[in-house]
Order: sequence, then C-alpha cells, then structure tokens
Amino acid sequence: MCMLLKTHLAVGLAVAFYFLPHVQNRLAFVVIVLFASVLPDLESEILLDKHKKIKLFGMIGKNSFLHTYTACLIATGLFAFFAPIVALPFFLGYSFHLAVDAFSREGIAPFWPFTTKRASGKITPGGHVDYAVFSLSLIFAALMLIKILIQ
Repeated sequence: MCMLLKTHLAVGLAVAFYFLPHVQNRLAFVVIVLFASVLPDLESEILLDKHKKIKLFGMIGKNSFLHTYTACLIATGLFAFFAPIVALPFFLGYSFHLAVDAFSREGIAPFWPFTTKRASGKITPGGHVDYAVFSLSLIFAALMLIKILIQ
C-alpha cells in the first residue's frame, strides 16, 4: 500500500495553490490537479485510512503502469498536443502523486517498462509520517490560499 487518499489530495491541493497565482482558469486548474493527484490509485486499492480501503477498477496493484512516470509523461504529452491547457495541471498532480508514493515502503517502479528498478522509502501508509505530510500539506495550502486572497 502507498499513501492515504487524503494525503494525495492534500499534497495536490498544496501544489495547486502554489501555482495558482500563475494561471488564468483557476478553478479548472485546481480540479485537474486534484483529479490527477488521485488518478494513479484508481486502478488499485485506495486507502481511506490505515485500515479502510476500497477498490474501484483495480485488480492490478501499485506495480502497474499507472504508477510510473512513463504513463505520466505519455498522458501529459497527449494532453499537450490535444488539450494544452490540461497538460500542466495534469502533470503536476500526477507527478506529485508518484513522488509521494516513491517514499512509501512499497514504492514505485518509476520508469517501467524500461527498467524494473524501484524507488521506495520507509513511510508506512496511515503512519505518523503519512499524517505529518497530510497535515503539513494542508497548512501549506492554507498559507498559499491566504497569500492569494490578500494580494
């Protein structure tokens, strides 16, 4: 298992709010970043908390193609060609999801199928560090939102 769903959403929100002053269609930007920040988990079990998980479409697991930068770059390239306004927020949400999962115990195989090398760390899903990342991401997102509102 990788990080909790709420951790991915909080990190996505922090990333979206950080870049928000530099985009024109702010609502669409935030929605796309948030969607892309959970997209890789749609094929596997989504962790709601340490003990609760749901399966949507997935039978594949974290070792699958959606948990690779290869998939991220292919999808981003397609968006850049066919829907350029979607490419940046999609890439940000998706790539930060993968970066966060790379620090989990299970990790990811970032450039599969070109290599099977895995990137992994020591973070336990639903553990103290996971909750710290969630909390700090929300604090950062709140600070970014305050900064945007007072400008």
